[in-house]
Amino acid sequence: MAERGLFITFEGIDGSGKSTQARLLAERLHDEGRDVALTREPGGSPGAEEIRRLVLEGDPDRWSAETEILLFTAARRDHLEKTIRPALAAGKVVVCDRFADSTRVYQGITRGDLRGLVDDLHAMMIGREPDLTFVIDMDPALGLARARGRNGTEERFEDFGEAMQARMRAAFLALAREFPARCVVVDGTRDIDAVAADVARIAHERLR
Repeated sequence: MAERGLFITFEGIDGSGKSTQARLLAERLHDEGRDVALTREPGGSPGAEEIRRLVLEGDPDRWSAETEILLFTAARRDHLEKTIRPALAAGKVVVCDRFADSTRVYQGITRGDLRGLVDDLHAMMIGREPDLTFVIDMDPALGLARARGRNGTEERFEDFGEAMQARMRAAFLALAREFPARCVVVDGTRDIDAVAADVARIAHERLR
């Protein structure tokens, strides 16, 4: 399936504001007349949404890191087949809240030395990287407070605590250094509109 669109992802620790920024960018591009598909991971397709409930709810020790990698990869494969590839083939800008970088961090780095397994499965079953990735950077304590303030049911990873959030932040920043051609780090501690303005400017540069 030939791709004509642009694939943009947002990454960051829990409570960093990446979901808000993904939505704001999608809305802005849509208002400018672009055909946009806003999606998320885990999820973004009916099958992947079912897996989302399995991995984001319940006790923090519900799954091992290895099991999580398999579940997330299965969800991502369905998402890729049913949502991302068709949208890109139609020439849409796909804006996705999380993608493979989150698995590289959450399961591949912070819960054990499993990065090699994550990358092997990604190469075998996904084989696609974003064209542009925004890493929304946030102080771990502030991000965790924001995440817990949502009072939602998908708090399994927040329940690992601030120390884990700090490790994840460091891992996301390391990934940005590893993939400098597609990753841009944006300071998420500022006013939402200021962050959104930076995100829009960078996205427009890539779209041109």
